[in-house]
Amino acid sequence: MNTRYIFLLIISAAAAAAFLPGSAHGQDRAKSLPPNRDDRPSSGVLGILQHGNYECALPGDAGDVAFAVVAEEGFRIGTASSYVNAQGNGIYLMRGDEVLFTRGPKKDQRFQRIGDNTLQKLNADGTLGKLICTRLGSTF
Repeated sequence: MNTRYIFLLIISAAAAAAFLPGSAHGQDRAKSLPPNRDDRPSSGVLGILQHGNYECALPGDAGDVAFAVVAEEGFRIGTASSYVNAQGNGIYLMRGDEVLFTRGPKKDQRFQRIGDNTLQKLNADGTLGKLICTRLGSTF
């Protein structure tokens, strides 16, 4: 393209931006903010989980086994806030004592950290669920 045409296009675009109604002057910052989601951790210092394999189980009963391992819920925490399980790998976010899996097969699952090596799954309404995941040991 000829330099003269490029210059005319730039001048035309600047003039149009200067004289168009207010909505074209710029981005509405209020509309560009992400929606307020109640399912993300809202407070606390960012942190990471202990690296290693986490085995998840449901409570048993007094007449049988003390707990029932749920193998498909287990995962391994690695470096850079990553995890891996049988279905694939992903990323998690830990703020305060709440863990939110943000990518991968466990996406949108939330856990409450109840000890250095223990997580308890949160229900959709934010109450504690029955599933408990415990770190078995370090793999790194």
